[in-house]
Amino acid sequence: MPKKEVTAQKIHDHVERLGELYPPIPLSSVDFTVRDPEVLRSRYGHVLNYLARVELEVDRNVLEILAVIPGVGENDRFFYQDVWQPQEIQHGLILDQLCLEVGLPPSTPSLHIGLAHYLLGALAHWAPIQDVSRMMFYLSGASTERQAVLAYNSFTAGLKELGEDAIAESVVHPIKRQEPGHFAFYRMSAERLAARMRPWQMWLVQQLRGYSYNLVGTNGEERYKRDIGGLLVTFGLDRDIEAYAREIGRLEARLVWANRNGMEFPPYILDRMNESVELYREKGLYSVPERFDLEGHAVPRRTAEPLRTAA
Repeated sequence: MPKKEVTAQKIHDHVERLGELYPPIPLSSVDFTVRDPEVLRSRYGHVLNYLARVELEVDRNVLEILAVIPGVGENDRFFYQDVWQPQEIQHGLILDQLCLEVGLPPSTPSLHIGLAHYLLGALAHWAPIQDVSRMMFYLSGASTERQAVLAYNSFTAGLKELGEDAIAESVVHPIKRQEPGHFAFYRMSAERLAARMRPWQMWLVQQLRGYSYNLVGTNGEERYKRDIGGLLVTFGLDRDIEAYAREIGRLEARLVWANRNGMEFPPYILDRMNESVELYREKGLYSVPERFDLEGHAVPRRTAEPLRTAA
């Protein structure tokens, strides 16, 4: 049976439903009851800080979109302005509050935008390059959302093992259930765009993705690569890292590489994962609270010495 065409109206309707079904989660609706703050922060403190920071960086993500896509389209604007940003910023605020509840330091999101974004945006005033920029936006978004869902699935399982059911159900679950709708927007948008892109445009996307691909929240910086490597090890995702790469890169392999030679995921995805895990194993976490107490007096430690966490 032939696949139905993805239309602009279908994408618009999807975004509209997302906004209706999943309004931003009110902070007042969240149960922050923690059975054992010390165990939670020692086991998952670095994970909490990382996830909170990444969610709070949504404002930087919006600035990146505006930089690389001049004259952004109505569906894209509707998605990031009316649905995605309001939802994501609440995710960050909720996770950041949980950090404070268990005595972790607040998150420090980065709002820096690299020069490469502005260069691509300058070229994107030419319509064919703007399509390349848009495809980069959709692919990055799809990769990010898949990573988020898998991380939240692992986090939920870990919390329930600790008996932290209130946090699993009231904090993580409401956040996690909003992420698949975001992925669906990126997937549909990328599929619609890919159908009209020329071979040279796809070649350019391949080159740019291979050069610029980063795991969520790393921003191309070693310190964050070490931290996400620690997250992957904590969740056991390093034990079958190719399966993890397959989950994240399946869409990109199909749309951009046409599953060339049986490709299940682009090789640069696995390369970045292995790099992050190796950096973590060699150097440990970049940022981890050095001292914990129940009054929230956690002191961020910045050190080059290896800092290990239990897997």
